[in-house]
Amino acid sequence: MEYKDYYKSLGVSKSATQDEIKKAFRKLALKYHPDKNAGDKTAEAKFKEVNEANEVLGDPAKRKQYDQLGSNWKNYQQPGGGSSGGFDWGKYQQQGGQTQYTDFGDFSSSFGGGGQGGFSDFFEAFFGGAGMGGSKQRGGKRSQQLKGENMQAELPVTLEEAFKGAEKIFEINGQTIKLRVKKGVTDGQKLSLPGKGYPGQGGGPAGDLLIIIKVQKHPLYNRIDDDLYLDLPVDIYTAVLGGKIDLSTFKGKTKISIPPETSNGKTLRLGGLGMPKYGKENQHGDMYVKVDLQTPKNLTPEELKLFKQLADLRK
Repeated sequence: MEYKDYYKSLGVSKSATQDEIKKAFRKLALKYHPDKNAGDKTAEAKFKEVNEANEVLGDPAKRKQYDQLGSNWKNYQQPGGGSSGGFDWGKYQQQGGQTQYTDFGDFSSSFGGGGQGGFSDFFEAFFGGAGMGGSKQRGGKRSQQLKGENMQAELPVTLEEAFKGAEKIFEINGQTIKLRVKKGVTDGQKLSLPGKGYPGQGGGPAGDLLIIIKVQKHPLYNRIDDDLYLDLPVDIYTAVLGGKIDLSTFKGKTKISIPPETSNGKTLRLGGLGMPKYGKENQHGDMYVKVDLQTPKNLTPEELKLFKQLADLRK
């Protein structure tokens, strides 16, 4: 019978916290899960190995027994070991064979190796209730089904993507996710992808993947709810005389009318040019354009003379 170094199987130190053990198991279970490695015997064996390691190290009581076993393992290996050799099985065995098994659905039952359900002889001897007079009570009974925990991740989205909608493809923990971002999605909005979280236990369903949308800042537009705000540079001549200025929006190019004698800071409302309302794509917010008056630079002597004449006329 081969001794199993469960810490090595999970790639953690013997001083690892339960949380570190949990995280290491999740990562490896996702990497080697049979659903993602169909027909790969190496991955299947590795999945079985990390599952068994977590069965022991993930349970504080079993982990304590395993740590206590330590150097005493050699006593068991020696001829005549066990109860007849002075080795105290009762100190290490699970009583009555009541161990709960994490089998990730029906995959464990198909694994090779010693022990029922794909667990090794080492596991069965010390934690399966089969050692030195113990009796297994699994009897093919499935362990309690537990849904996997939810996974959470942030997804950056540009303001233009939030306006037009987008298809985002990204990877998380070895999974390739394709997500359709609907028009009007907002910063901080949560989207749930059922069954894309951490694997379940005992044949239970996987948890959900919670995507938190992070809408990035735009260099020109500021978004408040479903409205867009823009500072628009306007030259002094158009502000005084009035006119039209080209404006690029997410809907395309348009012309905005500047009334005569428009003062600096005046805000103009453009109805329906704001963000789509989430779930109501045919409805939009508004765009608010604030006039940013531009003072002319590098005036010629003639221009300065004309401005002086204008100033004299206003006296």
